Amino acid sequence: MKASIALTPGDGIGPEVVNEARLVLEAVAKREGHQFNFTEHLLGGCAIDAKGTAMPDDTLAAAQAADAVLLGAVGGPKWDDPQAKVRPEQGLLAIRKALGLYANVRPVRPYPSLAKLSPLKPERVAGVDFVVIRELTGGLYFGTPKGRTQTPEGEVAVDTLVYTEKEIRRIVLLAFQMAQKRRKLVTSVDKANVLESSRLWRQVAIGVGKQFPDVKLEHQLVDSCAMRLITHAPQFDVIVTENMFGDILTDEAAVLAGSLGVLPSASLGEGKLGLYEPIHGSAPDIAGKGIANPVGTILSAAMLLRYSLGLEAEARAIEAAVSAALDAGCHTADLGARQPLTTAQMGNAIRERLAQ
Repeated sequence: MKASIALTPGDGIGPEVVNEARLVLEAVAKREGHQFNFTEHLLGGCAIDAKGTAMPDDTLAAAQAADAVLLGAVGGPKWDDPQAKVRPEQGLLAIRKALGLYANVRPVRPYPSLAKLSPLKPERVAGVDFVVIRELTGGLYFGTPKGRTQTPEGEVAVDTLVYTEKEIRRIVLLAFQMAQKRRKLVTSVDKANVLESSRLWRQVAIGVGKQFPDVKLEHQLVDSCAMRLITHAPQFDVIVTENMFGDILTDEAAVLAGSLGVLPSASLGEGKLGLYEPIHGSAPDIAGKGIANPVGTILSAAMLLRYSLGLEAEARAIEAAVSAALDAGCHTADLGARQPLTTAQMGNAIRERLAQ
């Protein structure tokens, strides 16, 4: 197979972890006879510094022309001025919107060898295996009007939460389709006791659910869901929710896995083009030190192979190599190792097991 992969390493530790994922993809291509063509582009803070915008036109053009996009992370204290008109996160939101990537898929499956890292009791983590499907291009992050105005009483800030029936239906439909291939349970998360948008969300979810009689639908308020993720996480199969709720809940779910550094994600739309990234941030405090955990990015590369390129066997091979490396005690500093591996050493450990 020939495929074009656009790399947007971004800021902080992004370039370090993306490089390791690229090396893993190159190893897969060499072993299986594929040809992956990589191009690298600016996004986020580095793009602001170089071109004055968080998402340059040439980056978007390259992403649109590629078969898939692999992203590192964006942001950092350098660009953290709340008064700034251009922020790194605008690039991330803009590229998702421009590519029509409305669904963020985040699997949560803790590794048994890392169970001790979770602050929860082992029985709370055992058997956890669920996926969160987060609506990605609507809701509070994109609604208008948005902004600040000056009044005699001081500044007033406004953000608008808007969802259309179409936006809700397509993301819930994806959740049911995914649940059919798993344990046939969809948990729709909303705040229907307070928000009108959530009441529409619940109404649409019920309607979509009628098309899937073999899949059970349950509704959960976001606050009680946050509690259940800690107390009864193994009960979840597929969680579907709106943009901000999903953003918050998936970071909470990282506690189950023991570290943000091991969780991947995929942002998908109607076609095969997807954007893949670890769920962690740019970690500016450790950037350039060579100690970042590349596992989340490498697993995101596995999702890239699965969803955009249709290479399921190759994706599973990467996931198995990651699991084998972790089981063998190959851990970076965030995983509590007494003698932690560097970013490059962790990548090498995974590639060695991939070769086997």
